[in-house]
Parts: sequence; C-alpha cells; structure tokens
Amino acid sequence: MTSRRAEAYGRVMRALEGPDGESLLPAEVQSIREATDSLFFCEDLDSDDAAREAADQIADLAVDLVESGRWSEEAAEQLVSDVLACGPVAFAG
Repeated sequence: MTSRRAEAYGRVMRALEGPDGESLLPAEVQSIREATDSLFFCEDLDSDDAAREAADQIADLAVDLVESGRWSEEAAEQLVSDVLACGPVAFAG
C-alpha cells in the first residue's frame, strides 16, 4: 500500500458520506465500495481480473449517474479518478 492509495480511498469514502452520496442507491454504494476495495487491495492488474472489472464498472456507474442527472460530470469524474487512484500505479490518473 502507498499513502497515495490510502488518501484516494479516504476521498472515496468521504464522497459516499457527503451530499453526492445521498443520491446513490444502496446497490450503487455497495458497487462503489466493492470496486474501491478491489482496487485498493490489488497488487498487480495483469493478474487481477476482479480489479480490472471493478474499474470498468465504476466508469459505467459514473456515466449512469451523470446521465440520470443525479451527479454532475465533475463529481462523477472525481469519483472515478479517486477510485482508480486506489489501485496500482497503472490506474492512477
């Protein structure tokens, strides 16, 4: 683990507890938490299919949140960025 990844994890958890998080459905919160955990505990993306799947799912969820009008594009982009930053360097953006 790195401090960069731990800080990103904290940002995701704060987002879930903040105003934007209030508009999430329970299944969406669970999906974000699972994606974040999967990436946070991932050591090697090349051998971790679950982490790669989590990254795809979080991107899809962000699109859905923006298209539904529940989240701004900026908030959704920040969420994706923070979730991906929980993973190995290859995902940090």
